[in-house]
Amino acid sequence: MGADRKGGARRRPGRAVAFAALGVVLLSGCASMPDRGDLRDVESTPRQDTGVRVFALPPADGAGPGEIMQGFLEALTSDDPQYDTARKYMTADAAHRWRPEQSTTVLTNGPGIETDCQAGQKEDDSVSCVLTGSRVATVDAQQAYRPADGPYRKRLQLVRNAKSGQWRIDGLPDGVVMGKSDFQRNYTSVDKYYFASNTAVGTSGQPVAVADPVFVRGKVDPMTQAVRSLLKGPTAWLRPVVRSSFPTGTALQGDVTGLAPDDQNKLTVPLNLKASQVAAGKCAEMATQMLFTLRNLAPTLESVELQGRGGARLCDLPEERAESAAWHGADRRPDFLYYLDGKHRLVRMQTGSTGTGAVAVPGALGEGGKRLQSVAVSRDENTAAGVGDEGRSLYVSSLTADGSLGDALVTSTGATPADRLATPGWDARGDLWVVDRNPERPRLKVLEQGVSKPEDVAVPGLSGRITDARVAADGVRIALVVEEKDGKQSLLLGRIQRDGGTGEGISVDGLRPAAPDLEQVSAISWAGDSRLLAVGREQGGVQQMRYVQVDGSAPDGPAPGSLPGVKAIAASEDERVPLVAYSDDGIVRLPSGAQWQKVDKDGTAPVYPG
Repeated sequence: MGADRKGGARRRPGRAVAFAALGVVLLSGCASMPDRGDLRDVESTPRQDTGVRVFALPPADGAGPGEIMQGFLEALTSDDPQYDTARKYMTADAAHRWRPEQSTTVLTNGPGIETDCQAGQKEDDSVSCVLTGSRVATVDAQQAYRPADGPYRKRLQLVRNAKSGQWRIDGLPDGVVMGKSDFQRNYTSVDKYYFASNTAVGTSGQPVAVADPVFVRGKVDPMTQAVRSLLKGPTAWLRPVVRSSFPTGTALQGDVTGLAPDDQNKLTVPLNLKASQVAAGKCAEMATQMLFTLRNLAPTLESVELQGRGGARLCDLPEERAESAAWHGADRRPDFLYYLDGKHRLVRMQTGSTGTGAVAVPGALGEGGKRLQSVAVSRDENTAAGVGDEGRSLYVSSLTADGSLGDALVTSTGATPADRLATPGWDARGDLWVVDRNPERPRLKVLEQGVSKPEDVAVPGLSGRITDARVAADGVRIALVVEEKDGKQSLLLGRIQRDGGTGEGISVDGLRPAAPDLEQVSAISWAGDSRLLAVGREQGGVQQMRYVQVDGSAPDGPAPGSLPGVKAIAASEDERVPLVAYSDDGIVRLPSGAQWQKVDKDGTAPVYPG
């Protein structure tokens, strides 16, 4: 429950959050409340400086029910760690029962108050107030964001103390509610990291890091919040496909708060573990999860030390060892950008190049014999897959001088190129994914290690036809573009479940919307550990390119510069790498802080490895 107020937006996950308040602002519920039964959004004081911690004022002596409601809602959007001021607007019993951590409901605007709660305050000792609004999302007890819609309507009961004559809230639902702009000011997104349960990289056997986005209160000890959330384990949606290296029951010691790196950019985390409980290799994985997670909030963090009971040192992990302890897509800068030139050959140019020259890749795919329409390059950049023959055939070849093409590994019998094979993609395991868009038999297929017999992937609960797919580097999440019978499209995120020896094969489960407001999606690409880049349009809108958070939350920062006629896009999990697109101007790229630049007017189908 909270008041919507204008002001700063949520910080980007990759930027540091201030650990010391720059100042304090006190809020009071000063907006006037009408005394008739209409609706009124809770007014609030705009705040321009998001580095200032905000605290609300306690209830004024003799405040009526409407003023109590106003002050209470203001208190819920303050930076009070335990909501102590908000509890002062309640009776003692209600303050004891209330559990604000159970959920956060996000509304389009601040919650409206049905002001009939003003009626009877002169002669009655109890009154009901109703909060109303339009839902945008819910953040659950695990701090996971989920888009929502529909009306919001909750009743609160207020009573007047017989002795003091003061009105207080006596009955209210658990959780809090606030407007969208308040949510963006109060909360920041953090990617927790776990390891894929059934995925390892090549012969190295490295575990693969998987991002699990949650929201923490941005100015209320965010690092400690993030650590506690990490230790509690993955969110319910991701849990079936990941594991944590922290032993069950691991927690911070005692009432630890205020976690922050020291002046050497090292963070010490005291845990309730005995040294005998933690093997060296397992401790390194634990510290890796911790470091990857906390770099969201402290990008300059260089090392993590885990301590056990009595201050015993469990392990100390510097950043460079963390990057070798686990495969992490955002730390893997691609060597080359790849695309098809005017002769339908696969060509490449160095990622950091500022020029426009590209050279054909070594091997058969660089020769142009199959007139390729789309391509995908493996994460290690040693192998490539190409769709040729006007979308009918999928070929795989090594990127070496002696790389050759055998028979097509997957074929489609769709009537037109648009009904045949879509752009393929690789995950960190080395598995190759491709969609056959044939309306008569649409299928999602995977080829383990890019060479095995194609296997159909089940997608339970799917109501439409998959027209495009992009597998995440971690191999456990996949973005799908699904077309319904009415022609509308949805961008969905699913988790990849592998049989683990059960013989049930591979499936994509847990489908959920990543961009609920888009009804047409023409191109997608992963653009970070928990972010996609999409080209599409809203109902009645025009084509736009924008970032999409995989949990459906609002992205931070501006969208890429507008670009007409976009047909394909390429981004990397490493967000420092320039965006690349195929548009009416051919291949163009967008270096950081610059405008779109032409690369090859005859080029098509740009991709980074993946």
